[in-house]
Amino acid sequence: MNSNKKAAKVVGVLFILAAVSAVAGLILYDPILNGPDYLVNGTEHANQIVLGSIMELILVASAVGTATIMFPILRKYNETIALWHVCFRFLEAIIITVGIISVLSLLTLSQEFVALESPETSSFHASGIVLHAIHKWTFLLGPNFMLGINTMMYSYIFYKTKLVPRFIPILGMTGATLVFICALFVMFGVFPQLSIWGAILALPVAANEMILAVWLIVKGFNQSALASLFAKKKTTI
Repeated sequence: MNSNKKAAKVVGVLFILAAVSAVAGLILYDPILNGPDYLVNGTEHANQIVLGSIMELILVASAVGTATIMFPILRKYNETIALWHVCFRFLEAIIITVGIISVLSLLTLSQEFVALESPETSSFHASGIVLHAIHKWTFLLGPNFMLGINTMMYSYIFYKTKLVPRFIPILGMTGATLVFICALFVMFGVFPQLSIWGAILALPVAANEMILAVWLIVKGFNQSALASLFAKKKTTI
């Protein structure tokens, strides 16, 4: 029982850490991701860009942490879905890591551009367009597309098992559906990811993670539901 309470608190902290580090990373990346002078601004704000990448690495570690810590509990209900959740969470983390590499590569490109006395601007901008595109697609496929899938999985199990109050997984499944639809709309060019519609469709899944995080830190998992899950698992062995 004590170990499950500790696991719930750690998962809650990791959800909050992931959200904070994701927002911080995006803000810190601003000089190199936005504006026409990113080749110069990147070098001028090199430490800021590196700090942004560290924030996103914290996001990656937090995402993997939530999946692996929840796995022993989720598998008591359905091992297949629990394993899928871990796999898709890992895919999300890998995609985000590719995005981090693209930003750090942009920083290197910026430093090379500034170091040269007469750089060939067009070739540098061509490379910059490719690296910006890689980050754009990873930012869509990781924190939207894959997030929608793995949120649906753990929310479904939480709903069926009543490990947390059902309004939380209902919000989670709703948010997962909306953020997945948002990713599809962005992929087909209906609206940009960083837009009012993108924010509206992403808001429920963000709210779900924060509400779930606070609940797990303060209340933890429903102990009677946990006991029922463990008893059910023993009878099937």
